[in-house]
Amino acid sequence: MSAPLTASTIEALRAQTPGTQTTVHFNHAGASLPSAATLQAIQAHLQREATQGPMEAGVASRELTEKARALAARLLNADPAEVALTGGNSPGWGAAFAALEPWLPGDRILVGRHEWGGNLAVMRLKAQRAGATLETIPSDDSGCVDAQALEAMLDERVRLIALTWLPANGGLINPAAAVGSVARRHGIPYFVDAAQAVGQLPVDVAQIGCDVLSGAGRKALRGPRGTGLLYVRRGFLDQLTPAFVDTHSAPLGADGEPVLRPDAARLESAEASLALRCGLANALQEALDIGLPAIRARIDATAESLRTELAGIPGITVLDQGRERSGLVSFNVAGQDAVSVQRAMAAQGITIGSNGVPYTPLDMQARGLTQIARASVSYLTNDAEIDRLLQALRALAR
Repeated sequence: MSAPLTASTIEALRAQTPGTQTTVHFNHAGASLPSAATLQAIQAHLQREATQGPMEAGVASRELTEKARALAARLLNADPAEVALTGGNSPGWGAAFAALEPWLPGDRILVGRHEWGGNLAVMRLKAQRAGATLETIPSDDSGCVDAQALEAMLDERVRLIALTWLPANGGLINPAAAVGSVARRHGIPYFVDAAQAVGQLPVDVAQIGCDVLSGAGRKALRGPRGTGLLYVRRGFLDQLTPAFVDTHSAPLGADGEPVLRPDAARLESAEASLALRCGLANALQEALDIGLPAIRARIDATAESLRTELAGIPGITVLDQGRERSGLVSFNVAGQDAVSVQRAMAAQGITIGSNGVPYTPLDMQARGLTQIARASVSYLTNDAEIDRLLQALRALAR
């Protein structure tokens, strides 16, 4: 069990993070602030490319870039052979989905109400072309995906269950392991979008029971943008034939025929930024060194405190659902659209997010929401930043 994060530890981590000196950042769910060491890891590889040549630098840095895979496996409780390094959450999730066997008329895809809009777009295009259907799993009275209702929907035509674990439009945490238990009992492939979860709370793919799980480097992990993780369960890999291959993912054998890699890297591309992977390796190491239980506890306490304070401000409505909640705090200000709130905060040096219907369309439409403002916290967030945000929102809500 990792040690709790103390105020002095947080200030030391902030001192090692340049962005905390120049902005009050409440958009960690969009992209968090990298440490100076992560930036240095990226810059060091770029310097090697400049002085040795990019290809030669890649050979020299192979051990360091492959370290990212091993560290990601530790983070997820997986084997390194089950981890692909990707260009981001959506590229990884999309590559795995595109690698599934062809869809047939009548096939069914079941998704949570909170599914990421990009995933929905991919699934809908495929379903429309094949004559398959995309159906929404009911939510319970807390707003979470209802695992019992999911089980009642199942039949032999269900080809995939997809869940966004932590939605982008609020603090709800879906019961990923309960859904995984249903999927395992019925032998149905199960994809988890963990873009907001990876780096924010402990992730154990064995406990979740998923076949595929995708994550982003730029969010809670505080890694560079353009990096991601993709877990593919070893026993599921043979069900995935990549839509695109190259000399990295399927080199030609002696007979001239392509040979798919026997590991999750069959879903990678030879063309990748090794500098960003060096940065990702450092960010992963930092998260593991701090400890995910400690990170989760700190983020949870900070987010709950912020929710309580916001709920007490006249004119502000906190919109988060769920029994267990994340570091994403969603709200609206009466008489103000979310983009205007975001701009008003930016004018005071405070960054927050704003989401419209396209990000989480099924949930937004079900709840009658057209937009939300979002303040997402990190373990770096301190009391002074909370106070600045609350002061600015109180003035705006008057």
